[in-house]
Amino acid sequence: MSSSRFKECILEIRCVAFAAVFLIAIASTGCGSRGAQPAVSSPVLPPTLPPAVKSAQPVLLYVGKGTSATDVPAVEGILKSLNLGYSTADENQLDAMTEPVLGGYTLLIVPGGNSIVIGDNLSGNATTTIRNAVAQYGLHYLGICAGAFFGGYSIYNGVDLTSGVAFDFYNAEFQGIHIEAVEITTAVGGPLDVYWNDGPQLSGWGNVVAKYPDGTPAITEGTSGNGFVILTGVHLEAPAGWREGMTFTTPVSVDVAYAGTVIQAALQGTPLPHF
Repeated sequence: MSSSRFKECILEIRCVAFAAVFLIAIASTGCGSRGAQPAVSSPVLPPTLPPAVKSAQPVLLYVGKGTSATDVPAVEGILKSLNLGYSTADENQLDAMTEPVLGGYTLLIVPGGNSIVIGDNLSGNATTTIRNAVAQYGLHYLGICAGAFFGGYSIYNGVDLTSGVAFDFYNAEFQGIHIEAVEITTAVGGPLDVYWNDGPQLSGWGNVVAKYPDGTPAITEGTSGNGFVILTGVHLEAPAGWREGMTFTTPVSVDVAYAGTVIQAALQGTPLPHF
């Protein structure tokens, strides 16, 4: 073989080798190759909630500014009669609670009083904490009169466990009546004469457990996320001393017993009979 032909063969071998290396390099990048697969992103999972800080007592009773100085002991009397352990918290203590701490309770009770004062004396962070503890940790909520107003949507820093539903007064309010014995009708059993004091009617949210004489809801129940909620516009827990000057056909013992039934249902997350 001549030297010129030998050089041509070496050149051809180098060209073939270079082409092979080039093709291998292209294939290794996956760019435009038949076997290339689109990138698959991992699903975005919701953040894991910190575990609840288990409370020593199942019930937390709110006693902060705006709650009634007479309704708080009335509710406490029912809790004691049921042998239910409870703790109390004022506005500062509730403001300081985190969601895992509040979520460590089974039931939060907000009693009667003035819902505007209650909301104005709690921070927006506190009401958010309540809402999230109910929705995410499964804290149950019982709102009585002002506590029912506060549990719904309100421009006065309400908790909004009702998905935007706000409540108005029972119509006696618009007749200039602020306190009266009102007959409510439950889904089971006979009617009850109960104490009413500027309480709401609860149209637009939940299942109706009891009705006012005009047919509007006096007690409702439902869920908010993982939590169970009962709202009552009347004071089933009212002691005998509240009845002075009014006529009731239902004995106070019967109303108080039903108050205990409502509290136990709220604690256990067990729906009451409803219409």
